[in-house]
Amino acid sequence: MPFVLKHKHTSEIYTCPLINRYDIPYYGTKSWDELEEAADTYVAFLTERGLADSTADWEPYELDEHKLKMCNVKLNNNANKRIFLGANGTLETRMMS
Repeated sequence: MPFVLKHKHTSEIYTCPLINRYDIPYYGTKSWDELEEAADTYVAFLTERGLADSTADWEPYELDEHKLKMCNVKLNNNANKRIFLGANGTLETRMMS
């Protein structure tokens, strides 16, 4: 199962500008295939995106493939949207200003 980054306090799923396998830019959910890869690289990944001061607030989180796809569907390639994991495991979309 894939792994994403989840904020420890807000349950936000980390989203950002990405490039797909066809070299097309999009706004989506960063994921890794293996926990070890996520654990070894997420701090550097966040640091590269200007979040060096808050890397301790994020943690790798296992998310099933269907929910990962739904994150990107709900984002609709819109950088103003954020995804949060609800208490019951549902995905919630919120617009940010």
